[in-house]
Amino acid sequence: MLSTQQINDFEAQGYLVLEQALTPKTLDAVIAEYTELLQSLCQSWVDQGLIDRSILQRSFVEQIKIITTSELDYFQPMDISLPLGQCQPDTPIHLGQAVFDMMRDPQLLAAVNCLIGPEITSNPIQHVRIKPPLKMVDGEENRAHIVRTDWHQDRAVALEQADKTRMVTTWIAITDATPDNGCLQVIPGSHRQAMLPHCPSSQLGIPESLLDLDKATPLPVKAGGAIIFHPLTVHCSLDNTSDHVRWSFDLRYNVTGDPTGRPKFPDFIVKSAANPAAELTSADAWARLWIKTRSNLCLPQEPTAFHRWDGSHEVCA
Repeated sequence: MLSTQQINDFEAQGYLVLEQALTPKTLDAVIAEYTELLQSLCQSWVDQGLIDRSILQRSFVEQIKIITTSELDYFQPMDISLPLGQCQPDTPIHLGQAVFDMMRDPQLLAAVNCLIGPEITSNPIQHVRIKPPLKMVDGEENRAHIVRTDWHQDRAVALEQADKTRMVTTWIAITDATPDNGCLQVIPGSHRQAMLPHCPSSQLGIPESLLDLDKATPLPVKAGGAIIFHPLTVHCSLDNTSDHVRWSFDLRYNVTGDPTGRPKFPDFIVKSAANPAAELTSADAWARLWIKTRSNLCLPQEPTAFHRWDGSHEVCA
């Protein structure tokens, strides 16, 4: 539960740092699940002759580093969402029990409940971010899940239908996040302004000329902690200039019944005081929702829009 002071701070600043958002059991289970997943990916690459067998004896962190310098892509097989476009019938996605349990972690949901109420839906705009040291990353890599994330507002990366959705983002640290390894930074109080124009270039982001970067505030947080922020809070993440891997998840939650802003992707009721029977409690059922979504996205159809920005705004010139 959040204190009155924490709720007031969130409303005033647009974000809140929680020192312990996940239960230790949840955190340990996610780490174990991903360690096993990465080992499986490495075994597959070894079998294909793409990487040396010695990687199988390395730690999770060392495996990520070796894979990065070998220019193999670990991101999509470890992500908890599908790519925006170019989806194939065999596009990998990770839909494990531990991740599902993290989304339903009672300690995390108690905090969310204090901010948006007891009728909570898991919003499908979600990702894992496992960021290796920048010096090991190919210079042409621009994905926000691998390198720095440009300044943006979370409401702006969804469709207009969700502009009034009551929502929060929870940015969860699986490893310690520091300014050196690429922690989140925010502009406090920016949630009180209107949505800013975003430009689709290498990433979808706000031109820095529109921001008062003197107010930018890094938010270091320990493993198991989280940053909860308002959908209009301007934020980004820094480059990982350390020698370590920085690992986080971002999960969104909205009031049940409000549009998610990404209707092609599956949401589910994660908590309901009014109707507990409506809660999805099966990881297998959650996985089936995403597998069905992947199949539907592969059907012939008009191009799917995932955000509103086409680069035509004058600030994008």
